[in-house]
Amino acid sequence: MAGNRNLNSAAKAKKDKFYTQLDDIAEEVRHYKEFFKGKSVLCNCDDPFESNFFQYFALMFNALELKRLVTTSYADSPIAGKEISLFPDGKTAYMTEVTELRDWNGDGREDLLDVKFAIEHGIYKTTPLEGDEKYCAGDFRSKELIALLEQADVVVTNPPFSVFREYVAQLLDAGKKFLIIGNKNALTYKEIFPFIKDNKIWTGFTSWSGGMWFISDHEDYYDEIRDGVLMKNVPSIWYTNIETPKRYWDIPLYKKYSPEEYPRYDNYDAIEVSKTAEIPEDYFGVMGVPITFLDKYNPKQFELLGCTYTYGDCGIHVAGTDWNAYLNGKRMFKRLFIRRR
Repeated sequence: MAGNRNLNSAAKAKKDKFYTQLDDIAEEVRHYKEFFKGKSVLCNCDDPFESNFFQYFALMFNALELKRLVTTSYADSPIAGKEISLFPDGKTAYMTEVTELRDWNGDGREDLLDVKFAIEHGIYKTTPLEGDEKYCAGDFRSKELIALLEQADVVVTNPPFSVFREYVAQLLDAGKKFLIIGNKNALTYKEIFPFIKDNKIWTGFTSWSGGMWFISDHEDYYDEIRDGVLMKNVPSIWYTNIETPKRYWDIPLYKKYSPEEYPRYDNYDAIEVSKTAEIPEDYFGVMGVPITFLDKYNPKQFELLGCTYTYGDCGIHVAGTDWNAYLNGKRMFKRLFIRRR
């Protein structure tokens, strides 16, 4: 048993250590440009400078008209301090604060070299984190990081998937706006789905199609190599509570309901709709749809009622004895249950 736990922990650690591509951050954040004006941004799961979240917001500091950028690393990070060498052991967690971007090195441009110059010459406040009696330095649950969270207007990062439930709960409890990356399947967790159902969390602009490609630092855990860089595809999406126009785009409906094309589940009074694009325009009862429906979900057009089993009760007991939906004796993959408004 102990050996299995160790293997599971190692596998989980690998899945947590992926780094988001700069282009993916830029593509998503560009849709929220007006929101970020005058905001204090916290990236509390990132290595200053090495993190693409830090690089993006540092370089876009003036363009987004930010008030402040704070980025923190984790004590066990494999790359903390490696490129700038602020701390000799490369293991020290630290916090970097940016309050302005200028041509610090005098080369006539404002770019990443200015950011590096400002860090190395103490222009940007960079200090080690100490942690506390319960959490190690840089852990988002530590007193130091909670204090930084209280000062922030919005959190943007790619948190470890293994603590996603706790991470989101902390953000909501603190009343913070956020734009974060998480696994697609997280939306049906019993700790996450109620927030989605109650319109406290929704998904971002980036399409769900094809998942997201991350930079991996594990030689035995990648899908392909691009220009010498190990890349891993993970079924991930952006989660947020920042209002966007996309939330209220109607799904075009054109199909007509027929009992033959839309059979009912064996154990629940709802019809099966296998694709979001095939939701019938003339049906107002309960429908089961794939979880990808949330990529197009408009809360003014549809009511979200519940979902099938993932780690516990998600709001609709569809089976009497378990939390799955069955069609012709076959258990269906995760389904959301919706109704037209």
